[in-house]
Amino acid sequence: MSIEKFESILKDCGLDKKEFSLLVGMNYNSVVNWNRTDSTPVWVASWLENYQKAKCYDELKKKVYEIEKMSL
Repeated sequence: MSIEKFESILKDCGLDKKEFSLLVGMNYNSVVNWNRTDSTPVWVASWLENYQKAKCYDELKKKVYEIEKMSL
């Protein structure tokens, strides 16, 4: 994945490189150094996809709980 796409997806997820590095347990400088090659490691794309899915699931779950609470 290109750095441009990586940064775009991070923005869509509401993350920056510092937050991403903390979530994945990497040194921030390592993440920033990906700019040198203009690409990310292969695993990053699937990690971000799963993060987006989990975030959507959490939002949906929260809405369902709110609806159930209102109907009780």
